[in-house]
Amino acid sequence: MRVVRLSLILSIVVVISAAMAWASDGRVNKSALGLFWSTGKEEGELLRNSQPAEPEALDDNNELDGGFSSLDGMLQWAIGHSDPAKLKEGAKSVQRLSDDDLKRRQIEIKELMEKLKMPSDAELMKVAIDDLNNSSLSLEDRLRALEELLTLVEPIDNANDLNKLGGLVAVIRQLDNAEPDVRKLAAWVLGKACQNNPVVQKQVLDFGILAKLLEMVKSDAVEEANKALYAVSALVRNNLNGQENFYAEAGDLTLKDILSNSTFDIRLRRKCVFLIGDLAESQLENADQAELPFFRDHVFLKAIVNLTSSDDLDLQEKALAAIKSLLQLRTIDASALKDFCALDKALERMRLQLQQLMEEEDQSDYAKDVEILRREVELIFYKKLNKGIQVPT
Repeated sequence: MRVVRLSLILSIVVVISAAMAWASDGRVNKSALGLFWSTGKEEGELLRNSQPAEPEALDDNNELDGGFSSLDGMLQWAIGHSDPAKLKEGAKSVQRLSDDDLKRRQIEIKELMEKLKMPSDAELMKVAIDDLNNSSLSLEDRLRALEELLTLVEPIDNANDLNKLGGLVAVIRQLDNAEPDVRKLAAWVLGKACQNNPVVQKQVLDFGILAKLLEMVKSDAVEEANKALYAVSALVRNNLNGQENFYAEAGDLTLKDILSNSTFDIRLRRKCVFLIGDLAESQLENADQAELPFFRDHVFLKAIVNLTSSDDLDLQEKALAAIKSLLQLRTIDASALKDFCALDKALERMRLQLQQLMEEEDQSDYAKDVEILRREVELIFYKKLNKGIQVPT
């Protein structure tokens, strides 16, 4: 990202404030200078509102380090770091200039404004992409380029431009980088770009990298595995073609492995069960599609039910949500859920646990929400059993 230098900003503040003074005096038209203030404030108001900078304003994390989102933001910051008396004096001195001197100063301001012109998102993306394509780039700079793209692809229009600019190829190439942090960020960028975006989902699927992402989900590098599963989820969500590819690449087996092995990172297991619930929801929304054998696998179902015994309440909630969606599928056998998976016992165990948590002040509200979901699952389950069994109270 472009860094705006303090010295350059402060050097033009007097000139800019003076320019506002000419405009208010009627001698110069603001638009002729190329100055457009989004706040609509005139010099007097800006000067009255300027205050000495707080010490933390120069911290490494402030706007100086990452650039300004707008010209107005830069000016507001610069005026706040300037001496109001000097600004007023500078404005008065400029007002005493001749017409020729004013025209010369106008040219100077235009040149300075051009130096501070904010590049477009597309230009920033192109710079980051060029950096990724530079084989001699340092690891630090490569990571920074990916971090910049991670922010830039969040707006859907920018995500749609990524492939046009050659960004998808550049990012996908990083999935084979020797550094886990680079692979992690590359997967994260792809997931962010694909999120709720059918255009980019199709583009990424056409590159045939789903198998690579599923392989990364099994990585010993925890963060890489998490971001890879995030990318997989974003790629197949609400995308039937993506889901077909997911099953063709044995993605269901990957999910089963994660569910059945408690040594996997808890965040990975949460993402896994959330994806299962999402896939079941997609199956419900596309009733004309044949239901997949994956959902009828008793061992798989038992692994999900077993998650309701986890010490992690968030994981329990996500497991309940997945079970709720699965129960609504036509081919799910409620008897198997009772006899093989012991869902009835799991739900009762959760009820007792949640009762205790609702008595704890810091957990009460969340536990109540999970209990509402648990009750919904219980009602659907016993209704599906259709054996006249009364729902426990």
